[in-house]
Formats: sequence, C-alpha cells, structure tokens
Amino acid sequence: MGICSVAGRCAFILVLAILVDIVGVVLLLLGIFAKFSYWDFYIYSGAVGLALSIVLWILWYTFNVEVTYEELDLDFA
Repeated sequence: MGICSVAGRCAFILVLAILVDIVGVVLLLLGIFAKFSYWDFYIYSGAVGLALSIVLWILWYTFNVEVTYEELDLDFA
C-alpha cells in the first residue's frame, strides 16, 4: 500500500493541504490563547491559512475524480 493508493494522483497537493491545515490551526490557537499584544495578526493569519487549505482540499479532490470515456458518453457525430 503505497502513497499513491492513499493520496491518489496528487500527493503533493494533499501534503501541502495538511501542512497548511496544521500551520493555520497552530496560528489560530496561538492568537486565541497566547498573551501577545499583536494577537489579531495570529488569528487572521490562521483564518487565511485555513481558507487556503480548503481551496487545496477542493483542488485535491477535483484532480482525483476519475471518469471513464463510457461514463462521459461523448458523441462527436
């Protein structure tokens, strides 16, 4: 069971989405619980990171959809 059977054809986008998820959550939690005078920077950066990761998850899912030619039922005539 290799990485391609788990991650599909776009393993790079999957790894990038997971990393951006982790960084976004860490920044968000730092902004909420740490006592910084610039806490809002961490909260907004974490939210932007999570929004970017949603885009990456959608791209990963979209690139892994497999449709055969029979399912497409293309008629060029």
